[in-house]
Amino acid sequence: MDTDFIARLRAQLGGPRDGALLRFSLGNALLGQGDATGAAVAFREAVGFDANYSAAWKMLGRALADGGDSAAAIAAFEHGIEVARQHGDQQAGKEMTVFLRRLRQPASP
Repeated sequence: MDTDFIARLRAQLGGPRDGALLRFSLGNALLGQGDATGAAVAFREAVGFDANYSAAWKMLGRALADGGDSAAAIAAFEHGIEVARQHGDQQAGKEMTVFLRRLRQPASP
């Protein structure tokens, strides 16, 4: 993803196309460029628009984990797993369960 793409996404924020999908797309683009903090903000905004967006919860957890905030990542994954379970999104639930398990494992020496 290039900075022009991110700029085009940001230009749409607050406009008629703003919503969970736009914020999710922005988060993915930022995460792809290594901006875990910016991505986490965008994913939080995505779930603010749609609290039932399983994929956004999954990516929020990943962005938080990549940014070094394991506790917040665990909380995002736990919430996302519950959302996925309630809405029958089995794949996202399984993926978040794997990520959650990895975060909870003690670091190897």
